[in-house]
Amino acid sequence: MKDLLKKFENKEPEIVFNWKDAETEAEGWTVINSLRGGAAGGGTRMRKGLDMNEVLSLAKTMEVKFSVSGPAIGGAKSGINFDPNDPRKKGVLQRWYKAVSPLLKSYYGTGGDLNVDEIHEVIPFTEECGVWHPQEGVFNGHFKPTEADKINRIGQLRQGVIKVIENPKFSPDVLRKYTVADMITGFGVAEAVRHFYNIYGGDVQGKKAIVQGFGNVGSAAAFYLAEMGAKVVGIIDRDGGVINEEGFSFEEIRMMFLNKDGNKLVAQNMIPFAEINEKIWTLGADIFAPCAASRLVTKDQIDSLITNGLEVISCGANVPFADKEIFFGPIMEETDSKVSLIPDFISNCGMARVFAYFMEKKVQMTDEAIFYDISETIKKALDKAHALNSDKKNISATAFEIALKQLV
Repeated sequence: MKDLLKKFENKEPEIVFNWKDAETEAEGWTVINSLRGGAAGGGTRMRKGLDMNEVLSLAKTMEVKFSVSGPAIGGAKSGINFDPNDPRKKGVLQRWYKAVSPLLKSYYGTGGDLNVDEIHEVIPFTEECGVWHPQEGVFNGHFKPTEADKINRIGQLRQGVIKVIENPKFSPDVLRKYTVADMITGFGVAEAVRHFYNIYGGDVQGKKAIVQGFGNVGSAAAFYLAEMGAKVVGIIDRDGGVINEEGFSFEEIRMMFLNKDGNKLVAQNMIPFAEINEKIWTLGADIFAPCAASRLVTKDQIDSLITNGLEVISCGANVPFADKEIFFGPIMEETDSKVSLIPDFISNCGMARVFAYFMEKKVQMTDEAIFYDISETIKKALDKAHALNSDKKNISATAFEIALKQLV
């Protein structure tokens, strides 16, 4: 696995597109790791201090993710080094998409990512540039459909991602009109835990869970974990968090979800960040879902969790460990050798899989069909890892080996 990984990491990307904004200090990159299958896909992020290396590592991560979620295409990513709170953000994004639109029409598909919203920014701004849909390049480069077929599938994709969830099993409140895009990644993170126990032995019911981050992914993961009977004992977010050693009830978690302020946890009895960051890692939990930013989880935090009975980690964040390596750094490797670590490209493949699902010919557009498809995709990936290595340890190493054999 290590040799395959080295080969994959060291391979130069096929295309690097570099842009400097004429009107602000913004700079952007699209990195296309490969045009495997004739196309590449990966979202657009914006943050101050972002550099080309970050975009490259995310492009390689996307390629591994597509080996699980489909379609069988290359990995890519776009990143803009600019403050997303700057009032000039809209203009920067509009000029960026204009510059990158030839790629988006030919062989590159994008979507929302950190600080860039799929529905309110990516879709309208790419439309202004004559791109039918942010994923049009994947249709043209990989699927090569007829014009009529392309119109049908793009229509399906457009409707599907913004589809309002009607089934109360999948929505914290059907009246608030949560969409598939709001909930699907966190759903996958929770489903990965459920499938893990079903495949490797055990039951998620009554297991104690800690969730890191309460944005889109973390809040949805907490909601679905609580719904399946896990006991969420702690949530740590940017400004603080909450602890209940007996486990919050499903209704308490649901209300925290409904009361969040954008991507921030809002709750009674909030414990300040410094204090909860001291306490939470020694609470004692069976399940840990890191769903905040990349590269936050330290070796000390993992050691404390393991000492206090940790069984499984389901990654909601891409590359959650504080390693500098693109994929398999020392913290991740050591964690994988001690507990069950479900890698990000399986547990958080929800959105990538939604895109792949809607790109197929005529699919069912019901909540049940969409969510079941994600669940089955994750189950299949864990089944494959289990067939190759039935031990509860080294799940990530095994899953990487399976993925890399398809890519190298």
